[in-house]
Amino acid sequence: YRHWNAWVEGKRQHIFVMPIDGGDALNITPGDRDAVPTSSTFSAGDDFAFSPDGKEIAYTATPTENEAWNTNHDIYTVSTDGKNRTQITTNPATDGYPRYSKDGKYIAYRAQRQPSFEADKWELMLYDRASGKIECITEKFDSWVQTFVWTSDCSKIYFPAEENANQQIFSVSLKDRRITRIVDGGVNGDINISADGKIIYFSKHTMSRPIEIYSSSSDGKNVKKITTTNDKLFEQITLNLPESITFTGAEGATVQSWIIKPPHFDTNKKYPMVFLVHGGPQGAWENGWHYRWNPQLWAAQGYVVMAPNPRGSTGFGQKFVNDISHDWGGKVFIDLMNGVDYAEKLPYINKDRMAAAGASYGGYMMNWFANHTGKFKTIITHASIYNFYSMYGTTEEVWFNEWEHDGTPWDNPEAYDKFSPHKYAKDFLKYKTPMLIVHNELDYRVPVTEGMQLFTTLQRMGIESKFLYFPDEGHGVLKPQNSELWHKTVFEWLNKYLSK
Repeated sequence: YRHWNAWVEGKRQHIFVMPIDGGDALNITPGDRDAVPTSSTFSAGDDFAFSPDGKEIAYTATPTENEAWNTNHDIYTVSTDGKNRTQITTNPATDGYPRYSKDGKYIAYRAQRQPSFEADKWELMLYDRASGKIECITEKFDSWVQTFVWTSDCSKIYFPAEENANQQIFSVSLKDRRITRIVDGGVNGDINISADGKIIYFSKHTMSRPIEIYSSSSDGKNVKKITTTNDKLFEQITLNLPESITFTGAEGATVQSWIIKPPHFDTNKKYPMVFLVHGGPQGAWENGWHYRWNPQLWAAQGYVVMAPNPRGSTGFGQKFVNDISHDWGGKVFIDLMNGVDYAEKLPYINKDRMAAAGASYGGYMMNWFANHTGKFKTIITHASIYNFYSMYGTTEEVWFNEWEHDGTPWDNPEAYDKFSPHKYAKDFLKYKTPMLIVHNELDYRVPVTEGMQLFTTLQRMGIESKFLYFPDEGHGVLKPQNSELWHKTVFEWLNKYLSK
């Protein structure tokens, strides 16, 4: 089978142990099953850990069968001699990222409760090694627990989690389960704690600064920037800080968005706007530095950038995340159009010179825009879904489509019809919006045929369109030379329509 951007050619990923001073490597997880997920969808990093005494390993194993429509990852323990293997979780959804407490009494791990739903809430679970009891310790915390770190005295666990378009650092007390925000602002992560437990070290980046290393006291006070890797470079660069705004979405919901203004912004001028829709759909435009779709780079072309977090966005409570499933072009479309209406009323926006762009789910929404609104002078769609039926039959994560559209195409064709852009192809002719389509050969998540179908349709209708194709890229464009061509093509296309 294939996954993400490569074929898995009869190989499995196993854990091997060998003496530090050399010797033979022992396969302690034999069999036809991956030990440690290869999928970035469910893997939070190194999905295995040694017990404090070095005699045991806890690890995450992928589903035993039907991996394309099964998300049942489980946690096992195994002695370092390969014996005494035990399954410690029986949850039908995903369990992962096991970590031993320093005293060896517990294994903490992350878990989801809903099978086949990649965007279910990630809870922090505690497994008592003596009794086998499992407890959720973040039940009342309405966000996703990311990677986490134990304190040396085993009294707390520190973890990052999204909150209102930032990723904050929190701690949870094992004594009373109280959760405390420790560090906020920007995207914080990669937590480490000093041996005495008094200092935490972490990475931080924002929309206006790339990643650096910081420290603070264990309560979040006395934050200090340790590295200055990019300071001299940024002395040569002019950019504006992002502005966080809110507007009213469908059914009265509050929707957050970022606005990024171009360098040397003049309040007396009107600027073209680019409206960026994020992917996922369960994701977010965070206050972080992006290396592929960097809003600052788009703003540097002379555009005001609006990056909204509509229905489905993470970090605004699990209900907000859930609201997009089975409703891809429904309430979220209203959220986004209300965001455009908000932007049009800003005194510095030229509402006659607006464009929209997005990738993955964001690309899907571009296709939906193209046959549902004439607001934009041009649209850029990257790695987009055009036809829900062909997407179901060619993607490598079948469970994703079955959850998002509430079943299979043969059991629930109405759901696949309702929000599939290809069903509204004739409406492209209502607006005739020029489109740049980007799709890559090695994209097995949203196969290249989705982009080809869209391009063929637009060409046959005589609508101005261009197809940018990378034979050696997957869902994103990562190779430096390809990235350079991608940005050059995208910005030239935007300038062609927004400079008029």
